[in-house]
Amino acid sequence: MKRVLVPALLAALVVGIGAPSASDDMGEAARAGQWQLGVLRLPEAWRTSRGAGVVVAVLDTGVNGRHPDLAGAVLQGPDLTGTTRGPWGQHGTAMASLIAGRGHGDGRGLIGVAPAAKVLSVRVTLENGDPLREQRRPRGGDALAKGIRYAVDHGADVISMSLGGGSGSWEGSASEEEAVQYAIGKGAVLVASSGNDGDTGNRKNFPAAYPGVIAVGAVDRDLRVARFSNRQDYLSVAAPGTEIVTADGADSYVVGDGTSSAAALVAGIAALIKAAHPEMSPYHVRRAIEEGTRKRPADGYSSAYGHGVVNALLALRAADRLDVPAPVVPAPVTYFGDGPIPPSRLPVVAGMLTLAVAMSAGVIVRHRRRDRDVT
Repeated sequence: MKRVLVPALLAALVVGIGAPSASDDMGEAARAGQWQLGVLRLPEAWRTSRGAGVVVAVLDTGVNGRHPDLAGAVLQGPDLTGTTRGPWGQHGTAMASLIAGRGHGDGRGLIGVAPAAKVLSVRVTLENGDPLREQRRPRGGDALAKGIRYAVDHGADVISMSLGGGSGSWEGSASEEEAVQYAIGKGAVLVASSGNDGDTGNRKNFPAAYPGVIAVGAVDRDLRVARFSNRQDYLSVAAPGTEIVTADGADSYVVGDGTSSAAALVAGIAALIKAAHPEMSPYHVRRAIEEGTRKRPADGYSSAYGHGVVNALLALRAADRLDVPAPVVPAPVTYFGDGPIPPSRLPVVAGMLTLAVAMSAGVIVRHRRRDRDVT
């Protein structure tokens, strides 16, 4: 996520949460800046689902559960980066607030897409500004693969990986792809950012490019694809990703751009669907998200928009259509011997039985005649 400050919100958001009046003003400004709430039709979607009972694993730089808008929402998992030095948790906290932010008062603070969901924090990468990023692989030795498996084995229903644009990898790995398939096989929905170099290199980005992962691009307030959003043929959908207000550290907010934010919002929509349809497969959750889009490309798909711009309400409606009970198959009946006679053979069998009865009658008559002769 590119960390920027929009002038209209600058005065309110650069102040940390301190005195009650400053906190109130900043919290109200943060809520007012969440333009994506209306675009995604979240107030209407929340009448059906708020993500209760769902765990969303945030595989990122760590999540600071002390932020007022995340109080009670964060489950702390392991740090798989191999280091505890340097800045910690800014990016991960930002993403968690978009997924499961709960606000901290009447109309104040950030509300996530799935405010009743839980967030499982698994640290798999370092902050962009951390000097150690230049000295080691971005995710260490198989940190992402280990993080995916840990998340699934510890109850994650959805896995959010906002690792695009430098935090992710331009080359995949066998261990990561195997972990992705393991997670999907266990019923987890995986979401990842498409990357932030669409206006320069537009490189293939992992984990977004792994089969089965919902890859997300970014759009602006006018639902136009952001210049930085990577355009690839594996893109699934697009979501708001410019001028997005997020939690910052333990006590403030920041406004930023990036496909990271877009992916976190889609992970929240996946949580809404899983809460409403707990047994729905990752494949059908993805279909619901893709079918429940607006601004769909004329031919149904494009490398810039994917299947269109996500919409939480429409995705939930699509999930309702897709979650059709399987047809009831009668239990097999066990027969002794050769089983029942197929209907197509009944006339033949009936004829054979009639012939057998007639022959038996003839034998009986002949026996009686022979008895008379002997007598």
